[in-house]
Amino acid sequence: MRPTIAATLLTLTFGLSVWGQDQPPIPYDPRPKINVSGEAVVNVKPDKIIISFGIQTSDAEIAIAKQKNNDILKKAVTAMKDCGILDKDIQTDNLSIEPRYQDGEIQANFIGYFVRNTFAVTVNDTQKVEDVVSRALEAGVNYIHGIDFQTTEFRKYRDQARELALKAAKEKADAMAAVLGQTVGVPLQINENQSGSPWWYGSSGWGWGGGRSQGMAQNVMQDAGPATTEISDTIALGKISIRANVTVTFALKQ
Repeated sequence: MRPTIAATLLTLTFGLSVWGQDQPPIPYDPRPKINVSGEAVVNVKPDKIIISFGIQTSDAEIAIAKQKNNDILKKAVTAMKDCGILDKDIQTDNLSIEPRYQDGEIQANFIGYFVRNTFAVTVNDTQKVEDVVSRALEAGVNYIHGIDFQTTEFRKYRDQARELALKAAKEKADAMAAVLGQTVGVPLQINENQSGSPWWYGSSGWGWGGGRSQGMAQNVMQDAGPATTEISDTIALGKISIRANVTVTFALKQ
């Protein structure tokens, strides 16, 4: 065992010695350069919508509270199937049961057991959204936790937005260099910025993140497909904004 231990210690010592050595500095690039950013947004009509529903029931008897919830869920699932929603597009998300009291701190004056159940429905036909929501509420569902607008061709439109962002960066670099009597050469470095999500809901005005870069980012807007005025009684489909932001360093030529 001793030779093996010695060899292991020698290997570890050598590895620590190499790791501790100073790394060579990044070589200085003396070439004149310009650093710009470009941003693009592609607006897309959603073709897939995920609706999150909630059911809450209560009773002094836990079994009765749970049975009430199950009955509503069964009615809601049947209503979803009547709307043409497939079994695979209906998924239970969360189930919780809790006792409640008028004075929660000391658990006095028992109110009853509250059962909460959530399920998600994927709607692949946007024309059915209004009917799905109405039928669910009629079945006894008492909460709509959220509506997530999506596109099944996200990668296609993300690539499109990235291409537009790169073109925006090049156009900006050309314009800035021309003012100084110079021209833009080859790109030296290209970075895609991930400071924020490309998704935000055009119909409700809120989104996942505010990933717009500050300063001199150039914005380009392009619609993917014809404009839509589809507004149902309670849900405005709107459009999804898929965003791309890049930073490019170009060489400058006299």
